[in-house]
Amino acid sequence: MRLTLVYGVLFLLFGTGLVGITYAFVVHSTSALVSEGQNDLIAAAGSAPRGGRRLLEIPEGLTAEQVRAQAESLRTQATRRHEGELRSLLTQSAIALAILSVVSVVLGWIAAGRVLRPLRTITRSARRISATSLHERLALGGPDDELKELGDTFDDLLGRLEASFTAQRQFIANASHELRSPLTRQRTVVQVALTDPDAPAERLRAVCERVLVANEQQERLIEALLTLACGETGVDHHEVFDLAEITGRVLHTHRLEAYRQKICMDAVLLPAPASGSPHLVERLVTNLVDNAVRYNVPSGTVHVSTGKVGGHATLAVINTGPVVLETEIERLFQPFQRAGTARVGQDGGLGLGLSIVKAIATTHGARLDIRPQPQGGLHATVTFDSVAL
Repeated sequence: MRLTLVYGVLFLLFGTGLVGITYAFVVHSTSALVSEGQNDLIAAAGSAPRGGRRLLEIPEGLTAEQVRAQAESLRTQATRRHEGELRSLLTQSAIALAILSVVSVVLGWIAAGRVLRPLRTITRSARRISATSLHERLALGGPDDELKELGDTFDDLLGRLEASFTAQRQFIANASHELRSPLTRQRTVVQVALTDPDAPAERLRAVCERVLVANEQQERLIEALLTLACGETGVDHHEVFDLAEITGRVLHTHRLEAYRQKICMDAVLLPAPASGSPHLVERLVTNLVDNAVRYNVPSGTVHVSTGKVGGHATLAVINTGPVVLETEIERLFQPFQRAGTARVGQDGGLGLGLSIVKAIATTHGARLDIRPQPQGGLHATVTFDSVAL
């Protein structure tokens, strides 16, 4: 209705303007002709010819005064007729404008309905689609205009929501399984111990140690899940930190583990100032270095470097290890996924390392690039926006 009123009012305004301009042009042109004819009549009644001859021959038997009176009468008649024709023109134009205004309202209603039809389709679909029907799409046809672009944008939004809901359901299922496994082991160990009322103290002590190990695994998993949630939530307060300093602390805590596994670890740490949450960034570096050490080969290497590349703070972690296919990289970013193993591994890892790395990098606006090396292992690079210390 509003669009129809807008169309009708705009047509009425432009139509009124067109009639006004046309009326002004007609008045101007016809008034000049009428004035010229009146001057000819007056000149014809005079004694002096115009251009060497009279414009109007004086009938015989009429005096000059009678001719002038007749000319004046003709001029008055011509003026009245001219005014009448102008009024008739104005009236007919107003009637035509009124008729066309009604027609424009009808056509405006039809045009507005056709224009708003895709919007109604989007509205109905938005009301109908829920979390259980995110697979539906609008798939608007027609020309590649703004409305089709809006429909395509809505379809893209539904696609992202569907992927997010699917990942969330999968994550909840995996997290439930990971949390249930240690609880099941604890309950089984305790029940077995309780079935033997004469169990020696050494056996009960071993049971308690196994329960503590399972409890430690649960604590690590819960801490990792909390870190993942914090990384996906965002950073409320940004602090300036040096990526080289954080990386140095992380490497210091991992050197003993690398020595035990006979892995050669070297580092080139150049100043790399960045902004964000130092705690989350330390977790990011820890997970990358931990993965590089944990998923390596005997007598392997881990090379870590920091610095400024193209004006951006950059962290690079390169390690040897088993060969990883290019197609597996994207899967490794999903929670509880490991390369070349089942969903639940026996290497002590939780399968959340790279998921946390990706979440922290995303919330800091950093670019994460992980690619496999031909001879085995991974090459991970994280690029932050650099700031001045």
